Amino acid sequence: MGFADLIVGAKEEKKSPIVLALDLSPDRPSKLMRKASKTLEAVAPYVCALKLNFHLILPLGTSGVKPLVDSAHSAGLACIADAKLSDIGRTNEVAAGYYFDAGFDAITVSPLPGWEGGLEPVFELAREHGRGILVLAYMSHPGASSTFGLELAGGKKLYEVFVEKALEWGADGLVVGATRPDIIRAIRSRVGPGMLIFSPGVGAQGGDARAALEAGADFLIIGRSIALAEKPGEAARAFLEALGLR
Repeated sequence: MGFADLIVGAKEEKKSPIVLALDLSPDRPSKLMRKASKTLEAVAPYVCALKLNFHLILPLGTSGVKPLVDSAHSAGLACIADAKLSDIGRTNEVAAGYYFDAGFDAITVSPLPGWEGGLEPVFELAREHGRGILVLAYMSHPGASSTFGLELAGGKKLYEVFVEKALEWGADGLVVGATRPDIIRAIRSRVGPGMLIFSPGVGAQGGDARAALEAGADFLIIGRSIALAEKPGEAARAFLEALGLR
C-alpha cells in the first residue's frame, strides 16, 4: 500500500481530515517524551495522522521519536516527518534514509534543490521503500508571499512552478497553507482531484479549517491549537464538531 492509500484510508476510518502536528515547547527530552506520548494518546481517536518536525526530532533524535511513530501506527495513524529537505542529493538521501528507518510513512521536501543532484535520490528512495513525498508549495506564515508568491518573467508565480514540478516528479501531495484558501483553490484547479493537499496553519496562525477544506484541501495540519491545549483530545474533537464530523 502506498502512502496516499494509507493516509486516505486512515482519514476514512477515523472520519477526520486532521493531521496532528505535535509541536511541543522546548523541555528536557524525558519530559518531552512523556508529554508527547500523553498528547498522542489523547488525540489519536480524532486525527488521521501524526506529523513530527524539529520540535521533537532535534531533542529526541530519529531513534528517540521512533516509539512515538510506532504508537501512532498502532493507533491507525499515518506518520509524516516534516523535514523540508532542501540540500544536495546525497545529503537529502542520507537524511531521508534516517527518517524512513524511524518508520515515517512520508517526508516533506522543499522544491528548491530541483531534480538532478537534488531531490531525485529522495524520490527514488521513497519509491524503493514504498514511502511518500510531500512537496512544499506555499507556506502558511505571512512572509511566504514575498517568496512563494513572486511573479516570474512571463507572469507565472513561483508557487505555480513548484506545483508543476511536483506533478512532473510524481509527488504524493502538496503542502499549501490554510491561511491562503485562494491559493489552495487555484492549486486544486490546476492539479485536479488526484493530488493530495495538506494545509497547515489552522488555528494559531489564523487559518480557517472549513475555508481550507472548501477551497480544496484534503487534510488539515493542526499544531499548537491542539498540542498545547490544556486538554488536547477535547480540542481536537472540538475542531471536528465545528466541521460537523462529530
